[in-house]
Amino acid sequence: MVSIMERERTRKRPRLAWDAAPPPSIPPAQRNLAVVGDEGIEKKYASPPRRDDDRDGHYVFNLGENLTPRYKILSKMGEGTFGRVLECWDRQTRDYVAIKVIRSIKKYRDAAMIEVDVLERLTKSDVGCSRYNTC
Repeated sequence: MVSIMERERTRKRPRLAWDAAPPPSIPPAQRNLAVVGDEGIEKKYASPPRRDDDRDGHYVFNLGENLTPRYKILSKMGEGTFGRVLECWDRQTRDYVAIKVIRSIKKYRDAAMIEVDVLERLTKSDVGCSRYNTC
């Protein structure tokens, strides 16, 4: 079900078949595989199973499904230029968390990586654990 706000927000004309090439199809055997980058990345940082995004580059999800084995999606908290924020249940810490899911557009992914770098630097600078850092 599409909310009224989402319908009004989209004022772009719908793409026609000849406007863009169809996205590459993923073989059925690979659709449920987790995507892991380098060997040095731990399994807890594995990406959710591969699936096609919507036409705006947003991750398509259903409430109640697993984002990863650790996180269960409970609700959509908000949406912005970069992506969406999902309220999830963390099975490991048994706590509610907010997870920012970035749109699959290169400029937003690049900006998100800069944001991650800034947050990591702030965490390293927080020697007294004065903020929400779980030192």
